[in-house]
Amino acid sequence: MPRRVVTGEHVWVYWRCDGRDDVARVRNLSVGGMFIETKQPKRIGASTNLHFLVQEGAIRAEATVLHAKQGQGMGLRFTAVRDEDRTKLISLMARLRVV
Repeated sequence: MPRRVVTGEHVWVYWRCDGRDDVARVRNLSVGGMFIETKQPKRIGASTNLHFLVQEGAIRAEATVLHAKQGQGMGLRFTAVRDEDRTKLISLMARLRVV
């Protein structure tokens, strides 16, 4: 299982799923996925589009809802990340590990 990095209060993501747009705090992150906070998580298996802007630049990805906790959030597994965005994601994780 990929190693997760706790993101603190500083990483947010814009996400779209089933025609709904929202912004959520990223609780933890790995090269394979992340957990985001949302009061109304989507159904397991739902596809999401993710966009976040961090010091490393814009990162876009597609993901699937892997698990959901009502009132808390949902775990997402990345299904598509472009190579240049994956490089930025790895840089973001390295920066967060030293903070």
